[in-house]
Amino acid sequence: MTEEPIIRIKNAYKSFGRVEAVYDVSFDVQVGEVLVIIGPSGGGKSTLLRCINRLEVIDKGDIIVDGVSVANPKNINQVRAEIGIVFQLFNLFPHLTALENITLAQRVVRNRKPKEAEEIAHQQLKKVGIGEKWDSYPSQLSGGQKQRVAIARALAMDPKIMLFDEPTSALDPEMIKGVLDVMLDLAEEGMTMVVVSHEMGFVRAAADRIAFLDFGRLVELTTPEELFNNPGTERTQEFLSQILQH
Repeated sequence: MTEEPIIRIKNAYKSFGRVEAVYDVSFDVQVGEVLVIIGPSGGGKSTLLRCINRLEVIDKGDIIVDGVSVANPKNINQVRAEIGIVFQLFNLFPHLTALENITLAQRVVRNRKPKEAEEIAHQQLKKVGIGEKWDSYPSQLSGGQKQRVAIARALAMDPKIMLFDEPTSALDPEMIKGVLDVMLDLAEEGMTMVVVSHEMGFVRAAADRIAFLDFGRLVELTTPEELFNNPGTERTQEFLSQILQH
């Protein structure tokens, strides 16, 4: 018996006025799989990602996370408890230290005692490679370090799934590798991940499958080997030829 997909997207639609951001998209994500969503700007990647934990509400279709429908607003807290999300911008509280940023949600959402929350925060900061920065405020951290705090904060909640929305796009080039290395480590540990990214090196190294979105439509769902060596559509070929030149 095969395991049920942990994420099941069924004929999802999402429009903003006349713009069809997500148009009839369907695919599954298996437990422990790394699925990377690629495509041009405005192609619907971030919108689809945000629909998975109902930061955006789909107009039609269904998204089922670990057996629970996101379409039903009553389920939202149950779904979000299983999902960590890391955005382009770090969304850290500027008046809180790295440690305090990571303990806050644990105490409020997971009802953890301060000591337990702090121990977990220290563990996660070490895991992402900045254990010594626990008492630093966001203004004292580089962009890459802030993003690692954001990852540690998400991991501290013990999510079953991690969503990453272009987590390196706001970083200087020399900061990108450290964040991608943390994500690669997570992938190797078997974390289920859905990642929106333009970093083709990461896509090659970490993705189990790749979803190519354009104009809100799923153009292709394939493996890294197939995508880079034998793309299935002319549109995919055109996109890759442009992105791989940079």
